[in-house]
Amino acid sequence: MALEEIAEGIRKGLTGKSFEGTLKFDCGADGVVVLAEGTADTQDRETDCTIAISQENLTKLLTGKLNPMTGIMMGKLKVSGDVSTAMKLGKLIS
Repeated sequence: MALEEIAEGIRKGLTGKSFEGTLKFDCGADGVVVLAEGTADTQDRETDCTIAISQENLTKLLTGKLNPMTGIMMGKLKVSGDVSTAMKLGKLIS
């Protein structure tokens, strides 16, 4: 699944929900997905929180196949910046 498809899925998922703050999924050479101002796109920018994750693991995270805490403990994702912003993501994808 391409990052643009992932961003589109997140945009649909945000319908009727609110997400305060800005968050970036940094998939390295594959690119980024940024959640900001009630939408998601693939344009890189500064954010409150960055989650470094592979594109494959991002797909697993967003589909519920990768638990965020397990992912952190196994080194599959790394959170930097405002961790409370990352915590809000859990409510959004559950």
